[in-house]
Amino acid sequence: MELENCSFPDNLLYDLEGNTWVTSDENEVTVGVTSLLSAIAGKFTSVRIRPTGTRVERGRSLGTLESLKFVGPIPSPLAGIISLVNGDVVKRPKLMNDASYTEGWIVRLRPLSFQEERGFLSRPSEARKDFKKKITDFHARCFKAFPDHEMYEIGTECSAVLVRLNELLSTTLVGDVVHLVTDDPASYVEMVRWTDQTGQELVDWRQEGNLFHFIVRKEW
Repeated sequence: MELENCSFPDNLLYDLEGNTWVTSDENEVTVGVTSLLSAIAGKFTSVRIRPTGTRVERGRSLGTLESLKFVGPIPSPLAGIISLVNGDVVKRPKLMNDASYTEGWIVRLRPLSFQEERGFLSRPSEARKDFKKKITDFHARCFKAFPDHEMYEIGTECSAVLVRLNELLSTTLVGDVVHLVTDDPASYVEMVRWTDQTGQELVDWRQEGNLFHFIVRKEW
């Protein structure tokens, strides 16, 4: 299921209060955070996870997340024993932004009361209204690629905006993603021309009122 460009895979179960997901296996589940939490919290900068073998109760902390806008616990959607920790997200927390439902998983857990606690979890179709309300309440924006950098260029002509974008890209790593916001009405045409000329990738774009949002990935 996709709502306002935020994805919620149909094969997963969701803890709405904790903004976490689990796979539906009674023997061992994988746990991660939703793309919605990623959009609300912003770029994750640190994650601390309890070690393998730790027993946690439902709602108690699996670890701690930090982002540019958020610091808080990762509430466990189920009671269980941590069987595996994803060391990749500890080394590179932004994996949870870039690949919330795949490489960005957090722990594997051996559930202790899966059948009893299954009722606290929801399928996407059951949670549609709750997800939509959260997206609205938090003004959450999900894009096809999560930005590493933000550029807000309001009241600036597109030619000057593109000069600044080129300057920013000259200092970033290949693969970095920039979220550019502008109110220039000619910006879409100019951005398409710019991508053709530079070879950089326009990953996503949308218009909200008089504002244009562009997601650009550095290709070289």
